[in-house]
Amino acid sequence: MKNEVLFQTEAESALDGKRGACGVIFARLAGFHLKSTDFLNRNADGLPPFLLRLILAYEFWEAGVMKYQGENWFDNLEFPVPFNLLSNDLLWFMGTWFEIIGTIALVLGLATRFFSLSLMILTVVAINTVHWPAEWNTLSELWQGYSVSNKGFGNYKLPLLYLLMFLPLLFGGAGKWSLDHAIKRVFCRTV
Repeated sequence: MKNEVLFQTEAESALDGKRGACGVIFARLAGFHLKSTDFLNRNADGLPPFLLRLILAYEFWEAGVMKYQGENWFDNLEFPVPFNLLSNDLLWFMGTWFEIIGTIALVLGLATRFFSLSLMILTVVAINTVHWPAEWNTLSELWQGYSVSNKGFGNYKLPLLYLLMFLPLLFGGAGKWSLDHAIKRVFCRTV
């Protein structure tokens, strides 16, 4: 607040001709900076989590719909413990519907932490089962799998990025532009 008053007085004095052209430019830049920073601060709890939810929902929606419309290709995969205790058909069903329902929930911002954690677990299993290189002997060979294309060294780059993108949603929640926030406002009012 003090900075805003300071810049307003500088702008006024600059416009009066006391500070010259440089003062006018500085005052305008400072005013623009304050307005844009204020806008960013007001939307920091809404826009960034909303955009993360949208991009993650888009990616997982595509994967879920592809599974829903396709044939079960989990039959030839070996899943890690404890998932190997379940049938591959059940894992296919669960993976498909967690991706589809989870993406709808992400877009709405409903149960965001639950679905973020669920989709993170699904992603870790996918990295372990499909995206991680089958064999590697050195860190440099493992690093070759940090790519989008599979050239025999795995392709865990995108799933790893998805995991990192889920972290703010898991720890910070869905943000102000969500049903989670609306529900919290209605049912958790402080006296």
